[in-house]
Amino acid sequence: MGELAFSWESILNVLKTFRIWDLADIVIIAYLLYKVLVFASNTRAGQLIKGIAIMFVVYAFAAAIELKSTSYLLEQFFSFGIIAIVVVFQPELRHALESMGKSKFSNLSFLNFTTEKIDEETLLKNCIAKVVDGVTELAKHDVGALIVFERETKLGEIISTGTVINAEPSKEIIGNIFFHNAPLHDGATIIRGGRIFAAGCFLPLSQNYDISNMLGTRHRAALGISENSDAVAVVVSEETGKISMAVNGELMRELDPVYLKRKLEEYMIPEKTEPKVPKIFGKGGSEEK
Repeated sequence: MGELAFSWESILNVLKTFRIWDLADIVIIAYLLYKVLVFASNTRAGQLIKGIAIMFVVYAFAAAIELKSTSYLLEQFFSFGIIAIVVVFQPELRHALESMGKSKFSNLSFLNFTTEKIDEETLLKNCIAKVVDGVTELAKHDVGALIVFERETKLGEIISTGTVINAEPSKEIIGNIFFHNAPLHDGATIIRGGRIFAAGCFLPLSQNYDISNMLGTRHRAALGISENSDAVAVVVSEETGKISMAVNGELMRELDPVYLKRKLEEYMIPEKTEPKVPKIFGKGGSEEK
């Protein structure tokens, strides 16, 4: 009972000394933490933060049981690692600061509330079906296309190079995006959360020099994004009208719509286990590294 009274008295003492500036201090720190979390969730920095958190836990454990060598190495990492992080993620950090400067208080996403619940699996299946219909139609007319499905690794830095659309997927929209001489037809279209989120985006080209010379820039870009992230890229060849899919640095070529839809659902639907890319394909398609 005495401990409870002491705790209540301590709380009252804190409240008596609490000032309006203390509240402002809390709000500012909360807002900065919120922006950091948003930045991390929309870019590859999210994986980096997870890695740093794991190393911090290892450091705390090593310090607790007095693993001197491990503790020393991790201390050096935390001392100089921050500088390395700033250098590596300089473009993303610059973009994040620019976004903060452009944002309006009324547009802060944490002020927007919604009670609508969407079945993620149904949303993804519908999106995949629309994309397959779209690329199938493009393939019939030998119209080139490059569509990237975002997965766990966020592609915020890629999206920033294009134009945000945030539209519900449809065969007609995909056809308009990749129509010859359309403003956004040369870049990649990014699918995020079951929606066509951005178009006209620039992707990193693959650094694999063993790629066939028969493959063009779209295929190299598809392989590049699959090597740098866990994204799944769908390509329509402008020369042959053939459909290919890149994932985990591997390229599956000459896919028919049924096979393409099935593989996209296997990779994109969260409930299903990610399949391994087979080395030999039967009727569905062939592989190119």
